[in-house]
Amino acid sequence: MNGQPLSADQIESHNAERMEALRDEYDSLGRALGRRGVDIEAVKDKVAAFSVALPSWGSGRGGTRFAKFPIAGEPTNIHEKLEDCAVVQQLSRMTPRVSPHFPWDKVADYAALRQEAAALGLGFDAVNSNTFQDQPGQPHSYRNGSLTATDAAVRAQAVQHNIECIEIGRQLGSTAVTVWVGDGTNFPGQQDLGGSLDRYLDSAAQIYSALPEGWRMLLEHKMYEPAFYSTVISDWGSSILAAQQLGPKAQCLVDLGHHAPNVNIEQIVARLHRFGKLGGFHFNDSKYGDDDLDSGSINPHQLFLVFNELVEAEANPRDGFDPAYMIDQSHNVTDPIESMLSSAEAIGAAYAKALIVDRAALHAAQFDNDVMMGFQALRRGYRTDVTPILALARIEAGGAADTIQLYRQSGWRERKAQERRAVGLGAGIV
Repeated sequence: MNGQPLSADQIESHNAERMEALRDEYDSLGRALGRRGVDIEAVKDKVAAFSVALPSWGSGRGGTRFAKFPIAGEPTNIHEKLEDCAVVQQLSRMTPRVSPHFPWDKVADYAALRQEAAALGLGFDAVNSNTFQDQPGQPHSYRNGSLTATDAAVRAQAVQHNIECIEIGRQLGSTAVTVWVGDGTNFPGQQDLGGSLDRYLDSAAQIYSALPEGWRMLLEHKMYEPAFYSTVISDWGSSILAAQQLGPKAQCLVDLGHHAPNVNIEQIVARLHRFGKLGGFHFNDSKYGDDDLDSGSINPHQLFLVFNELVEAEANPRDGFDPAYMIDQSHNVTDPIESMLSSAEAIGAAYAKALIVDRAALHAAQFDNDVMMGFQALRRGYRTDVTPILALARIEAGGAADTIQLYRQSGWRERKAQERRAVGLGAGIV
């Protein structure tokens, strides 16, 4: 890899200062896990092989529906976004791909952009289309819907944009397109609820037919927002029905924040996997709705329970199990790089804890209807501090023992604040 953003010497020095203590903690944890029949090296190898994509838009400050407060040095284009994502990958070694969003990340030469990313040690994940806002010079407005609009010309425009995204993704080396629409209603009687779904399915079928060989179409559901009475693909039931009608290349994408409060998301994961339709996962956290908070910041236990089902699915792949994992957050009050580093750590920890669950004991308890022992099998995994496993896996891959501390010491944000043009005030979440 060429052109790494941070000094390798600084990372090596940082790690050397911490290695003796880390090795002691790792060996101690290894002995404790060994007594439980868990091979710590096998867990570390699995963690090292695990990866999650970064959202290109996540490298900048988000906001609320009311205001955005930019941070000095945040990226203003896809090239600067890639630089910041490369910092996250260089330190965490868990985020080697970027998921771009169009038209936000449009450039003239995508072959060159792919080379630019590769030089930074990055590849591209699923491409994301945008039909939830109008763009300058756009012939038709999405005010009254996009893929579900009653106006056939609007629907054709939305379909064509998604097909364009597929072509861009092909040039970038992607193999999936994520389709989320904000189409819905704010008033009863505003729309024929059945007719809007019919129009969605017809439009989605046209996008589906444009998929290259080996590609997937990921359908993302969301309960509400920007529409607050109904959303055309509002839940996992609507999503899986649409995916089943479209065909085997269509799968469902689960976003942790896109559900009604208190919904059992881990059960949804299990159900979608059961029918071979679990295509991807967007990690974030939520207190009230689609808050897009940092992964694991509110309910780390739920994140662990989700990963418990993902590990079960990994062990029983049925018709194939290759989900597209991605962080999807809006960083309103933090440095976006620090938030993505923190989230990568939280996601990796949830995966590691799920890996060390005694599955034989768990399955035996479930078969015997031993409620407490089944719960305790999960609880033992969740209570375990897996920090030494994550840190050593990062170091062995060239990353940092303490990612956020080293990032701050690097002075990256301060340098970029001097080099990049300032982002103006604004409104909206992106």
